[in-house]
Amino acid sequence: MFAKTDTWRLVIVLLLVLSFAFSLAGCGPEEPEVYHVGILSGLSFIRDITEGFKEGMAELGYIEGENIVYDVQETEFDMEVYRTILNGFVEDEVDLIVTFPTEATQEAKAATEDTGIPVLFNFANIEGTGLVDSVREPGGNVTGVRYPGPDIALKRFEIMRELTPEADAMWVPYQRGYPIVESQLEVLEPAAEEAGVTLIEAPADNAAEIDSLLQEVVESGEVPFDAILFIAEPLTVTPDAFAVMAAFGAEQGIPVGGALMSVDGYESVFGVNVDILEAGRDMAPMADKILQGTPAGEIPVVSAENFIQINYAVAEDLGLTVSESLLGQADEVIR
Repeated sequence: MFAKTDTWRLVIVLLLVLSFAFSLAGCGPEEPEVYHVGILSGLSFIRDITEGFKEGMAELGYIEGENIVYDVQETEFDMEVYRTILNGFVEDEVDLIVTFPTEATQEAKAATEDTGIPVLFNFANIEGTGLVDSVREPGGNVTGVRYPGPDIALKRFEIMRELTPEADAMWVPYQRGYPIVESQLEVLEPAAEEAGVTLIEAPADNAAEIDSLLQEVVESGEVPFDAILFIAEPLTVTPDAFAVMAAFGAEQGIPVGGALMSVDGYESVFGVNVDILEAGRDMAPMADKILQGTPAGEIPVVSAENFIQINYAVAEDLGLTVSESLLGQADEVIR
């Protein structure tokens, strides 16, 4: 028979063994944290930002389906749909909301107020939009990749001017009331005045209104402009509106340029924008910092670089001269 002391020793040994076994079980591999990211792609023209973002995140070790899940929602410049999508992200309590372009980000900022959900924007103007306090210290729950709208608008004008040196007037269509238009016109107007070019503004709400404006021009019997110049805003890069303007340009022998587009066989002559995929990748290091605990408002805004595309074939069809200097500036030449 065991003595009482032996029995107690056995009990103590068994307790130690069980304690050790439980501690080993607790030392097994931990389940990786899975981050949930809601992405609102608000304009089909720039939907590839999502692809660039995912590629950049993968390079940083975020593997889709393993430690990160993306809820990608796409729409075509529809404010009500924006709000519905964003409210869904808030209800799902995602770890991060990624938005583009400008107005989608403005809606995201409003939807996430007091929620603690960070917002990471792309293809968004910060001039005159109230998105951030400053580039260095965005403030609040928002940061991202700035779209250099005024710089791009000026470069678009310079290229159109070079392609059409005899142009006295340029037609400038844009979405009526769009928040980033004013900052672009502020830099365009003095440049146009100095060049002796009249800018004919054409605000509109949709493709039908653009079509109506151009029909009035045709019915007047004289086209009072020599080029159609796009600034950065959503209306001109929606397929139906672009098709209307490009068809008019083709009929009248007038170049359409600013953003590179191709719809129903109609094409613009050049585009100045940002590299969409690269702009998406630029967000990845910022998203990583946010997911690892850095407040979004403490991460400085970065700016995307200009990306110039020349459709040489369209320029030739229109009888435009594309200088070697301009070709040398282009990041992409379509022949």
